[in-house]
Amino acid sequence: MILLLSFAIWLYLAFFHGRFWDSTPELAPATPLDTPDVDIIIPARDEVETIAPVIASLVSQDYPGHFRVILVDDNSTDGTAEAAGTHERLTILTGQEKPPGWSGKLWALSQGAAASTAPVILFADADITHDPRHLSTLVAKMKTDRLEMVSEMVRLNCTSLPEKFLIPAFIYFFQMLYPFARVNNPRSRVAAGAGGTVLIKRAALERIGGLEAMRDALIDDVTLAAKVKKTGPVYLGHSNLATSIRPYPVAKDIWDMIARTAFTQLRYSAFILIGTIIGLALVWLVFPFATLCTGFGWRAALGLAIWSIAALTYFPTLDRYNVHRAYAIALPAIALFYMAATVGSAVNYWLGRGAKWKARAYTGEPS
Repeated sequence: MILLLSFAIWLYLAFFHGRFWDSTPELAPATPLDTPDVDIIIPARDEVETIAPVIASLVSQDYPGHFRVILVDDNSTDGTAEAAGTHERLTILTGQEKPPGWSGKLWALSQGAAASTAPVILFADADITHDPRHLSTLVAKMKTDRLEMVSEMVRLNCTSLPEKFLIPAFIYFFQMLYPFARVNNPRSRVAAGAGGTVLIKRAALERIGGLEAMRDALIDDVTLAAKVKKTGPVYLGHSNLATSIRPYPVAKDIWDMIARTAFTQLRYSAFILIGTIIGLALVWLVFPFATLCTGFGWRAALGLAIWSIAALTYFPTLDRYNVHRAYAIALPAIALFYMAATVGSAVNYWLGRGAKWKARAYTGEPS
């Protein structure tokens, strides 16, 4: 009975869950006819290893309108501001002390937004480089489709063995949680964004009460998208014009990335955590058990069929990252890793080791 339930779940996921597995859409390079001023805001805390190429890629954007880059140096101790260099388009702000109740990253972003005057704002991360055509492409999408917000899942680093096993799965699981087609459907209540690239109209940000209205949000990109979508259409897609240059050479790096906010996604609820683990076990652990541990009968055959469906849905994401399709066989083990990291996130919370952004506590008093 449990195996049949798992099979039914996978039939739904494969055929009725917004084609989450499709690994689309992706914006083609474009030039906007209307070119509003844009302020690009980068929050940075101890990013000396990545900030120079990031800023260089942003100040050299081939955008026909006026734009500038505002780097908010959130009390870095490694010389991030100096490494950013100087440029006529670059303004560097020294971050102020974080007030109680603000998440670290959002406080940095809010200071940049306060210094901004442009009608369009691009929030981007300090570890992402941008193709010269990227800003123009984002603005063209916003203007052509009359969107309030345009966000993209940037291409993550995927060269080490742990990255090949775990990074495409991170994208795949995110798509499963927030099918992009549903995010982009104004009639759907599903909303999500990817914090590495968020282009938003200032008017849309003001309508939701600004960043202050979500100042304690840990999953800020999803929270922002949910608020904005209530006021107008949003877009979420994949990017081939923006790339994260932050490496994850060992599995622990990816574990930490997941564990930082996974329990937040579950609203810090032990009951939701238990339900989630049970649900994930139904999706990811039942079919490999049936395939490998029940002999050669119908259960093993059905388990293998489910395994095949899961692998096929993973192929487009593996192809996007140029990772061999054979890695799809390991999906149950990869899912188990993510499940364990989610439990680890809960344990961290219960032990008082809450989420941090660059060694700064997300909530409460500054660390």
